[in-house]
Amino acid sequence: MADVLFGDVNPSGHMPLTVYASAAQVPPQDEYDISKGFTYMYLKDKPLFAFGHGLSYTQFKYENLQFASKTIKDDGTVSVSFDISNTGQRAGDEVAQLYVHQVKCSVVRAAKELRGFQRVSLQPGEKKTITLQLPAEKLAFYDETVHKFVVEPGMFDVMIGSASDDIRLADQIEVTK
Repeated sequence: MADVLFGDVNPSGHMPLTVYASAAQVPPQDEYDISKGFTYMYLKDKPLFAFGHGLSYTQFKYENLQFASKTIKDDGTVSVSFDISNTGQRAGDEVAQLYVHQVKCSVVRAAKELRGFQRVSLQPGEKKTITLQLPAEKLAFYDETVHKFVVEPGMFDVMIGSASDDIRLADQIEVTK
C-alpha cells in the first residue's frame, strides 16, 4: 500500500460496483425492480464513484473508434476497434470498457450495460489498438412474453470509456433480422 501512496507503483484497479453519493440515491431494500435506480445501469444522479472508476498516476487518450461493420444481423458479431495512448509521464495500465444502449426498445432498458473490457499496459507515449468482439447476443434482453432472450432490431449506442461515467468514444451500430 505504501508503494502506491508514494508513487512507486501505479494503481490500475477499477471499481466493480457503484458507490452512491448519498443515502437518498439508494433504492428501498424492499424494491426488487432494478430499473428503479439500482446499479450504474439505472442510476439517475451522479454517484460518488461510478462503476468502472479507477485511479492512475498517468493519463490515457482514446481515439479512432471503428467497427468492422456498422450493421450486424441479430445473430452476428461485430469487431469494435479503438486506439489508446498513454499521454502521461509514467507507465500504466488502463481498463478500457465497452458499454451499449438500445436507442428504442419495446421494454425499459438500461442507460448503459457493460458488454466488454480489456486491460492494456502502456509505456509513456505508447499507443495500442484494442479490438473487442461484440456478439449480438450481448445486446439481448429477457422477453417475459416469450420466456427467452431476444435481440430486437434497431440502433444501439456503442460507448467506449474508462468508467461508466467517463465515456471517451461513442457511435452507433444497427442490428437487423
